[in-house]
Amino acid sequence: MSEPELNYVLCPDAAGGHRMAYWQWGNPQSTHVVICVHGLSRQGRDFDVLARALCLKAGDNIRVVCPDVAGRGKSDWLKDPMAYLIPNYAADMLILLAQLKPVTLDWVGTSMGGLIGMVLCAQPGLTPPVRRLVLNDVGPALQWQALQRIGEYLGRPDRFASVQQAANALRVICASFGPHTDAQWLELSRHMVRPVDAAAGSVTLHYDPAIALAFRAMTRESVAQSDALLWHLYDSIRAETLLTRGAQSDLLTRETALAMTQRGPKARLVEFAGVGHAPTFIPDDQVQKVTSFLLD
Repeated sequence: MSEPELNYVLCPDAAGGHRMAYWQWGNPQSTHVVICVHGLSRQGRDFDVLARALCLKAGDNIRVVCPDVAGRGKSDWLKDPMAYLIPNYAADMLILLAQLKPVTLDWVGTSMGGLIGMVLCAQPGLTPPVRRLVLNDVGPALQWQALQRIGEYLGRPDRFASVQQAANALRVICASFGPHTDAQWLELSRHMVRPVDAAAGSVTLHYDPAIALAFRAMTRESVAQSDALLWHLYDSIRAETLLTRGAQSDLLTRETALAMTQRGPKARLVEFAGVGHAPTFIPDDQVQKVTSFLLD
């Protein structure tokens, strides 16, 4: 399968509900489901390379599902901008799981997607429980300086004359993703935009700029207070866990990563040189580590 199938699930909310889009790869009848959830300002097509690799390795025995979290990609924007919060995203994922009906469940979460995965893993009675969990450059302690850096570009109403111009701009903003070829970067950026003027070819970023409001409402104090809750969630995880980290990450410190190998699920740590926040699972070595963990 060279391209995924686009599907939707209706999720309830206080404003009457919204549709969450998800991209489905592999055998739609397979009961082994791998959920891949993106970072804060990203979308589900970030996992195209990883999804293709998983399907190639597992054949008909896998279904890879990559949601566009509410407010991103093909999903509806929320009417209440202050509802762009991790607990609400986790609630949407429970609705998605009820629609997918997996028997074997694995989770791959980059940054925000990893936090959502931690919340779900801690849900009592989650059926089926997450078997294997990949936390990509995220953990129970978040660095305030990194969050401030992300907040500087989040929600800007940028407009670009072309997809290539958008890709060039995103390459500067996301330099911490590490080295990629020009072709890899253009493909990674293609789904990060939506048309503004189809005739002129101009585009803007794919997500609701209002996701920045709840994010910027965080304070250094509230982030510090959340650490205790996040560690509690992490310590309750029973899934076999792989922690992937960019060796130059400013969001997940090496100290926190090492602590995660000693408590809770005692994650297996893999670090990628020349990468900050966050690995993209596009380079071969990154793809191999994740596919081996999930399928071997």
